[in-house]
Amino acid sequence: MALFESYERRIDQINAVLSSYGISSLEEAEKITKDAGLDVYDQVKKIQPICFENACWAYTVGAAIAIKKGCRKAADAAAAIGEGLQAFCIPGSVADHRKVGLGHGNLGKMLLEEETECFCFLAGHESFAAAEGAIGIAEKANKVRKQPLRVILNGLGKDAAQIISRINGFTFVETQYDYKEAKLNVVYEKAYSEGLRASVKCYGADDVQEGVAIMHHSCIFLSCIFSFIFFFTFFYLLLFLSFILYIL
Repeated sequence: MALFESYERRIDQINAVLSSYGISSLEEAEKITKDAGLDVYDQVKKIQPICFENACWAYTVGAAIAIKKGCRKAADAAAAIGEGLQAFCIPGSVADHRKVGLGHGNLGKMLLEEETECFCFLAGHESFAAAEGAIGIAEKANKVRKQPLRVILNGLGKDAAQIISRINGFTFVETQYDYKEAKLNVVYEKAYSEGLRASVKCYGADDVQEGVAIMHHSCIFLSCIFSFIFFFTFFYLLLFLSFILYIL
């Protein structure tokens, strides 16, 4: 029985990546992680019980690569884990062509580096997954950073932004854009909780111009257009495992 979905289409590429690090098989990759005190497969299943089997093995491969490379910093481990994710992208697929696995790893790396001060989810405020994503990113990234990462949500609709803020305990920031002067003014700000959730600021823009002004106002270093809940699932796992590797 195949270990994971589309096994035949993935395994040659996976083995090639493993071989480049002196790892002979998926079973050896799993042993490397377990010898280091990590049960990656179990951790992935605990975080997202409905995930595909290939996700569990992709993170196992990524973690083994990070250990082989001697990664001791979370940011470096994130990039290494991205190599494992990339190995599982089916050759010829959109994910393969766009280097989605490497992209996730490098995005995680940037979020864990001190040079990145603020991260923005560009999302429709109807996306509750994006809201949960913002909380997860703030919580996990800050465990391995010296300076807390600022996280904001930015999308169309001020009413929607306020509703999302109230539901999730974020800080709602109402802005007014002066089109003549090309200047953004903050007219109202209210935190709907205390602590971590309140540190996430939620903005609503009337149009693209105001949205871009919000980005400039917040000094955004990194942003992501949020489309699918599964992106957050994988990204949350990435940060989680990076943190585990960091504390080894």
